[in-house]
Amino acid sequence: MNNNETIFALSSGHGKSGVAVIRVSGDDLYNLFLQITNRKSADARHAYFANFRDQSGDLIDQVIAIYFAAPQSFTGTDIIEIHSHGAPAVVDKVFEYLRDTGARMATPGEFSRRAFYNNKMDLTDIDGLAALLDAQTDVQRRHALKSMMGGDSEIYNNWRNQMIEISAYAAAILDYADDELPANIGKTIRNKTQKLYDEIHNAVSRYAAVRAIHSGFNITLVGRTNVGKSSLFNAIVGANRAIVSDIPGTTRDVVSATIDIGGYMVNLSDTAGIRRATDAIEKIGIARTKSEIENADIIIHVQSAKNKIKIPPHHAKNEIYVVNKSDLGHDTHERGAIYVSAKTGDGLKHLISTIGKKISHIAAQTENSVMVNARTRELLSDAANELKSALATPGENYDIFSEHTRRAADAIGKILGTITATEVLDATFSQLCLGK
Repeated sequence: MNNNETIFALSSGHGKSGVAVIRVSGDDLYNLFLQITNRKSADARHAYFANFRDQSGDLIDQVIAIYFAAPQSFTGTDIIEIHSHGAPAVVDKVFEYLRDTGARMATPGEFSRRAFYNNKMDLTDIDGLAALLDAQTDVQRRHALKSMMGGDSEIYNNWRNQMIEISAYAAAILDYADDELPANIGKTIRNKTQKLYDEIHNAVSRYAAVRAIHSGFNITLVGRTNVGKSSLFNAIVGANRAIVSDIPGTTRDVVSATIDIGGYMVNLSDTAGIRRATDAIEKIGIARTKSEIENADIIIHVQSAKNKIKIPPHHAKNEIYVVNKSDLGHDTHERGAIYVSAKTGDGLKHLISTIGKKISHIAAQTENSVMVNARTRELLSDAANELKSALATPGENYDIFSEHTRRAADAIGKILGTITATEVLDATFSQLCLGK
């Protein structure tokens, strides 16, 4: 791919809008900018109002255009931003004009790929940008912004530099006399390697919590049939999303909704009631219920106040026990349960508050941690395994010790993009939209 071709894309949203932002990237775009703005000269980073005309002199639109000279731009190349009216017909006409000048439509993520090649961003910054573009809650925005602005890169670079130093010292032990090396160097590099292993292992173990923040916390309502799970689901969501009926086994499939609880995105699921089913379709629904339970970050066990209440004396930290239909039950409340009425709303605030506290507890595990996604998780696991192998190296085999720590550094390098493979780049940039 020629990294210097002139490319363009719509950076703002598609469809009718007040303003559309069209980005152009390439080398030596100054003359194109003068042509677009019909000017004899222009300053970089200055907004110009212009009557934008096509090659035949017909007016395309009145626009604001800005020229960003390399290397002071998002991509490190020259960039032109055209702010036009957002009518699809206007955008299409601007695209037609740019094609006539020899430019082509950018592929998804191509602007960010150029930024990467021009050392404006590393792959962890790109991951953060992708997460920011997908952010639906304030917490997601904050985490993604930290990663995009280099917070994760700083941690990864620190780890990698330490690994390179450890590998170098381990190799030096074999080539230099003891009096030419720092005292107790063997013990020192093993202690540093152990500390690095612990930090990286902990980062991998927090993957589920990081995933929940960026993809949403999976919360599942489970219980026997006819305890009011669907009514409770609708009450929490605030809309009639699930079918409510007195007939047992009404819910045959998983019904889901995405909501915001305390700034965190929550994927709430209403599942089929668990019972001995004879209906083939209901059996499938119950099987899906069990799958939802396995993938849930928080499980809400729902019972009915009309029935005998069973609350286990001890349960997992990610479980909440709820007694629904409190308006029909007895005055005595079982310890360890939250009593609610989906019908009257009684107890719902307490339930949602409890959910929020459990989410916050899980999310607290990600504080000051790197943003682990599927790509980085695998490479972090590789690095941790190499460090573990280094620590398991017996006696004076520092050549093997050095090799394992070097490989760990390579794994971190692949996370940053300092050591790359084509398939890694393709997978990373393809998650971005046009114009990024």
